[in-house]
Amino acid sequence: MPQTIRVAHSPDSDDAFMFHALANDKIDSGGFEFVHELHDIETLNQAAFEGKYEVSAVSFHGYCHIADRYAILPHGASFGDGYGPVIISRKPIAPAQLREVEIAIPGLLTTAYLTLRLYMGGPEPLHRVVHFDKIMDEVRSGAVPAGLLIHEGQLTYEEEGFHLVEDLGVWWKNETGGPLPLGCNVIRKDLGPETVREVSRILSESINYALDHREEALDHAMAYARDLPREKADTFVGMYVNDWTRTYGEAGRKAVRTLLGRAADAGIIPERTEPEFVA
Repeated sequence: MPQTIRVAHSPDSDDAFMFHALANDKIDSGGFEFVHELHDIETLNQAAFEGKYEVSAVSFHGYCHIADRYAILPHGASFGDGYGPVIISRKPIAPAQLREVEIAIPGLLTTAYLTLRLYMGGPEPLHRVVHFDKIMDEVRSGAVPAGLLIHEGQLTYEEEGFHLVEDLGVWWKNETGGPLPLGCNVIRKDLGPETVREVSRILSESINYALDHREEALDHAMAYARDLPREKADTFVGMYVNDWTRTYGEAGRKAVRTLLGRAADAGIIPERTEPEFVA
């Protein structure tokens, strides 16, 4: 019986692109049976607390709370290199006014919310947790004055009539000079070193296949693009599946340490977390 490896990730075009080769038998599965589980990132963060999945996408914010059980795979990360989660509003709001309004956020453990807290400083802002693909609806209806967008909304908010308050990826780049680490793929350490290495190799091959067969992988990803036209879906995928996704490199690992260090210094995470990467 092949060993089952559940790979949990978001039902988004970038993750679908990344795992196209694995999901559609374009590469050798190495004797494992890979089962894909699709959930939004906040659900995946919560499931990782229980060690539910062998491999999972999580936010770097979420990783801080599961580092005893999971290690970071050396590939599969999403970085915002001069772009990232955006704060939008229905009516113009100055950044200095954010403390006065409620903000719809996609989850307390998302890196987007961690970055928002670093950006605003001080105590937690007034916020309301909303499923990520309902945030624009909440802002549009006037239920909340502002929202924190992740995923495809970063590309469509302007044409849908919203105002930009701040692009947190731009802010982070100006603050640190590096990219903003948003999400990573992690693997349960109790699988053992040999299984961890082999699963890591196969997942890396899937990512490389997608990047080397872009149009084919994009064809698969379009089913998860939430009605984005192909050109914009291609842009979105390129933002979050790229050379940073192939491998962190020293610059990527430094960016992760910078993010987690600043979060610890600000008291947002309970203690300083040293990221553990699979070799």
